[in-house]
Amino acid sequence: MGAVVSLHLFAIGLFAAQTELRWRELLTFVALTICGAVCIEATRRLGMPAGVSRDLLSAWWLPAALLLPPVYALLAPVPLQILLQLRVRPTMLFRRVFSAAAIGLSALMASLVFHGAVPAPLESPSAWLLGSGMKIMLAVVCGVLFTVANTVLVAVAAHTSDPKARWRGLFWNRETLILDIVELCLGVLVAITCALSPALLLVTLPPVVLLQRSLLHAQLQAAARTDAKTGLLNAAAWQREADTEIGRAQRTGETLGLLIVDIDHFKRVNDGYGHLVGDQVLIAVAGTLRNQLRDYDVVGRFGGEEFVVLLPRADVAEARRVAERLRSRVGRLAVPVDDTLITVTISVGVAILRTHGDDLIELLAAADLALYRAKELGRDRVCVPVVATPAPSTGDEAAQPG
Repeated sequence: MGAVVSLHLFAIGLFAAQTELRWRELLTFVALTICGAVCIEATRRLGMPAGVSRDLLSAWWLPAALLLPPVYALLAPVPLQILLQLRVRPTMLFRRVFSAAAIGLSALMASLVFHGAVPAPLESPSAWLLGSGMKIMLAVVCGVLFTVANTVLVAVAAHTSDPKARWRGLFWNRETLILDIVELCLGVLVAITCALSPALLLVTLPPVVLLQRSLLHAQLQAAARTDAKTGLLNAAAWQREADTEIGRAQRTGETLGLLIVDIDHFKRVNDGYGHLVGDQVLIAVAGTLRNQLRDYDVVGRFGGEEFVVLLPRADVAEARRVAERLRSRVGRLAVPVDDTLITVTISVGVAILRTHGDDLIELLAAADLALYRAKELGRDRVCVPVVATPAPSTGDEAAQPG
């Protein structure tokens, strides 16, 4: 991070010394910055809690890189990052500084490549806008270069701070790739519009603001469904999904299983290693559960160290098989902390629709009873409730070990 920030500051000084001040370029830079500030104000009014970080500010950074001298590409993210820190969500200052530096250096690369082929894009827009289209394609390529360079710088910094992080998770997934393509297209369109006339930014600003608000609204909805610590569904969202699946299973007559998973002796982890380490264990267990389940299984965090899993079209044999696989995989999990490895086990209570209950409340109660029995029997096991029989009996156990 220090190297990236130092290089950014050095590049600002180097290119500032080589750049002649022209009022048209300065006014264009100010206009693009004001447009970015308006988008930030729209973000502030909508709200941006922790975990919601995507915006469309590249729509203003990329035009500065393509149309203006390189020093403006380096400077463009600085005022907007300051505004984000002051107006939207304060965060650790070094993160804002690094973000501004990474974006600035990425924009510098795009600017140098584009200006190598189009020396004065703002002074003679017709020369590259009305030509064969190759210069516009070059603008798109430079936009891709900007996106890739910024992603690589952030990924390298993240991996350096956490060498155990997997490279695959630091780059793109389907959602982030789509958002990057949208930002790239917006940035090129704004650059073309601004090259024709900076006054046309008044036309591009409203749709960009509307698109950004729509994007943030979708992220806020997703955040409201997700447990911030583990990334699984939170209790309320899981219950809504579960009610829908149970209703479908009741209409179609299909089977359905429900698991309650509890980490054994989790309080000992918190007391012995601290809550931050406990959070790492929670995240690791949640990731293991998610990776071992099917795409249409519904998994969520129910609170504390307890998780819930809904298994559509699973009978008692399938539900027990899945529960045993989860128990085995979590048992082999080792979370590295300093010079030691933390291992945990889980206990699982299983319930089946129509066998142990006819609605979500009854299934949860039956699975919870089975979980309680699993803990009584020594933990690290799977239990299924015993189906009641009409004949009277005494001393029947509420659950049996799997």
